[in-house]
Amino acid sequence: MITSSIIKVFIPAAASFMVGILFAPILTHYLYKHRVWKKVTRKTALDGNPAVEFERLRTTVHTGTETSTPRMGGILIWVSVTFVTLGIWLLARLFPIPLFERLDFLSRSQTWIPLLALIAGAIMGFVNDLLDIHPSGERGVGLRTRLLFVTIVSAFIGWWFYAKLGVTAIGIPGDGTFTVGVFIIPLFILVTLGLYAGGVIDGIDGLSGGVFSAAFMAYAGIAYFQNQINLAAFSATLTGAILAFLWFNVPPARFWMTETGTMGLTMTLAVIAFMTDTPGNGYGIAALPVIAFPLVVTVLSNIIQVASKKFRGKKVFRIAPLHHHFEAIGWPAYKVTMRYWIISIICAIVGMTIALLKGSV
Repeated sequence: MITSSIIKVFIPAAASFMVGILFAPILTHYLYKHRVWKKVTRKTALDGNPAVEFERLRTTVHTGTETSTPRMGGILIWVSVTFVTLGIWLLARLFPIPLFERLDFLSRSQTWIPLLALIAGAIMGFVNDLLDIHPSGERGVGLRTRLLFVTIVSAFIGWWFYAKLGVTAIGIPGDGTFTVGVFIIPLFILVTLGLYAGGVIDGIDGLSGGVFSAAFMAYAGIAYFQNQINLAAFSATLTGAILAFLWFNVPPARFWMTETGTMGLTMTLAVIAFMTDTPGNGYGIAALPVIAFPLVVTVLSNIIQVASKKFRGKKVFRIAPLHHHFEAIGWPAYKVTMRYWIISIICAIVGMTIALLKGSV
């Protein structure tokens, strides 16, 4: 039984990695052929003023990359995951042999919702990226529109958790559960918006891929040990696809993830965190700030920067978000990326430990 479960998790993960590796050259060809990068670069700071420090980085550290490196690399992730998920499901129905039936992890109870979140976020992100590369230099879908979209989708999913799955409480490590009732819906909205805001971590070659792969790998482990095997397989499939993306995103990046990747992944991460909470008799939500610590820090650095400039009239960081601050003070991009990878792995291990405390208290 254990061997069968491990196979169900590992084979789809390996399959999505291989699909991503094989799909990447095709995707890269079309991204470069159609010049899928920004034609005009304009950058403002979080408070709306000219981003002087960012422009300095762009002209001295990332010279020319914004107008020569394709965007939309996130397509590789969600296409690979969708292909593997639906492909195995289809094989299990067309050829109902034991192997394919065992590998099928598409289920209403565990994987429909995260797959919906991934595809919905990816499509909206794709539209944003299309507008972002327009020769006129438009900056994609407006931030308010994107936030409204994330709010509406997350409100629907939050309602689904409450009304259809009966989720009315969150796990508290060492203390059982805390009942929130219908407020599970606004809680889900807030968590999703917070994670989405952390998507701006996609700012240095290799950074976002390492952070997201560690996070989804952690939740694959959590789901597996909570016997949510289908969810574990889906999380592992995401990890495999992200690692395939990362293969081509390490410096010098062949493409960037951008919104079609980050929006889908952050929304999906929120869903999986809630799925591994009380629905899995665990602490998936409590573990989220630790597992997603690099994303949390990214959001906090932006909030601190804006608040400091508004109320104190001066900045805390040379530039926000935090990973660009480290670049601004002289850290090479590869050093920032690798240290974030290390932190992400440590946070994944600690977060898994928190999420699995129920068995030891």
